[in-house]
Amino acid sequence: MTVSAPGGFVAAGAACGIKADGVPDLALVATDDGVPVPAAAVFTSNLATAAPVQVSRRHLEASGSRAAAVVLSSGNANAATGEPGRDDAERMCALVGGKLGCQAHEVLVCSTGLIGIPLPMAVIEAGIPALVDDRSADGGTAAAEAIRTTDTVRKEVLVEGPGFAVGGMAKGAAMLAPNMATMLAVLTTDAETDAANLQRSLRNAVEHSFNALSVDGCTSTNDTVIVLASGRAGVADPEALSSALAEACTSLASQMAEDAEGATKVARVRVTGAASTGEAKRAARKVAESQLVKCSLFGADPYWGRIVSELGTAGVGFDPDRVEVAYGGVVVCAKGVAVAHDADAVRVHLQGRRIELRADLGMGDGEGTILTNDLTPAYIDENMRTS
Repeated sequence: MTVSAPGGFVAAGAACGIKADGVPDLALVATDDGVPVPAAAVFTSNLATAAPVQVSRRHLEASGSRAAAVVLSSGNANAATGEPGRDDAERMCALVGGKLGCQAHEVLVCSTGLIGIPLPMAVIEAGIPALVDDRSADGGTAAAEAIRTTDTVRKEVLVEGPGFAVGGMAKGAAMLAPNMATMLAVLTTDAETDAANLQRSLRNAVEHSFNALSVDGCTSTNDTVIVLASGRAGVADPEALSSALAEACTSLASQMAEDAEGATKVARVRVTGAASTGEAKRAARKVAESQLVKCSLFGADPYWGRIVSELGTAGVGFDPDRVEVAYGGVVVCAKGVAVAHDADAVRVHLQGRRIELRADLGMGDGEGTILTNDLTPAYIDENMRTS
């Protein structure tokens, strides 16, 4: 169940010294022969774009959307580091390319961690040769371990498609918001496809997974999702490949929600009856990112008035006399007012780990869902200082 499981891929993870505690902090995913293959990527929408994102975009353009490897570092984001940061990201790619026998622009680069601090390039330059030498088909789990920051567990996935496989790894536990998250994800497939189809499939997968996740409403400088296709399994049906990629991304996004910093609950906020799908997604996001709603989730308090209030400010078609709210399928508000309901059933549902919250606007047939968490003292404790 690793990123190196599909045919034609190898991976590795190592501790090079970026993190002071000596834990793994450098990872590699590569083709087993160092030959570039079709690649696709989706990057952060944040305009304060980190150097690795800038360099990876440039490399995909230069290579015609082909890549032989992705090198990832954790513990330092290499963001807000100016031209020296871009030089450092390019240097990482050149070192990997030199060892693999491919061009530097055929290597993509990702980093995650603290913003505004130069990369410790001495330890990275010393660590990359050994990392590349250690690559193997069994190295996916080590790579997934090495990209963790505040994650408490590795995040991995393997989806078996008809005659092909999709493997993946990701990291992300906070600053998780639509478009995308404080997250990195690398996926691989042995399906044969071209870069254009791979890009379309990845965008569709991201839209319904990482872009439908919001832990705290913050969008990182480094968000990156990359997929490489070795073609070792032969040509795949485009729809089957798209479906498998979507399933893999959905699994990784769900694992992020389960591991969100300080969270005690995972909540699926579903808005139905909106005037359009776009308005439903906007309304769901407004509720999911409300600090008041998230505090109610932590306290297991079915205070539906906060939900109705947020819906009324979401900038979508709204009539307070039509709205309905339900927790775990139990309707607590209908036509904008409280209704008799099974309070014990609601209480039990809200005390559980996974919460289903639905709001129907009564304006049309648009639907949208956002995955989120509760807001807890542990989240504040984690983020009240540089981390």
